[in-house]
Amino acid sequence: MNSPTAGFLALATLTLPMWAGEPRSLFDGKTLRGWEGDPKIWSVQDGAITAGRVDQRAQRNEFLASTRSYTNFVLRLQFKIEGTEGFVNSGVQIRSERIPNHHEMVGYQADIGEGWYGALYDESRRNTILAKPDPETVKKAVKPGQWNEYEIRADGNRVVLKINGFQTVDYTEKDPKVVPHGKVAVQIHGDGKTRVQFKDISLEELP
Repeated sequence: MNSPTAGFLALATLTLPMWAGEPRSLFDGKTLRGWEGDPKIWSVQDGAITAGRVDQRAQRNEFLASTRSYTNFVLRLQFKIEGTEGFVNSGVQIRSERIPNHHEMVGYQADIGEGWYGALYDESRRNTILAKPDPETVKKAVKPGQWNEYEIRADGNRVVLKINGFQTVDYTEKDPKVVPHGKVAVQIHGDGKTRVQFKDISLEELP
């Protein structure tokens, strides 16, 4: 005879989404289908989402955002950043939303750029670094000017960042007012002669 607990577990298993635990591609390598942003800024070049030029200064922060929102997940992607002068910086937004009638987004950012790699920043909300990695870890992890892998795990109130397999941040959110879901987005930061690229973007939703 089945116990009530066993019956509940069976029901919970049956009602899980079929894709739970399976990474899904968010970028087809050819188009920006599933994303929204300024087409004058964002394009697909050489199979990668691309913004900016190393011979032209970015005027302001710009974001390319997913059309879907997500709550608990593991996001993996490859990124490359190149720059010649100014604030050469980028980032990956998670659990974020666009500010109405504005070019900015608000939410967590997994930062990219010299002095910022592997840090968790709170974009347009608290406007501060929430957690920063040890510089020696960053030196071991990052390959400047080359393709690097970001792994971003958001599960409940915890956010863990890894670059090329090296954990840089393990942050626990203590503010209950922070909304634990939202869009994924990629950024090019203003005021730098910067080119950023992203590819192999996949997301595994967690139950």
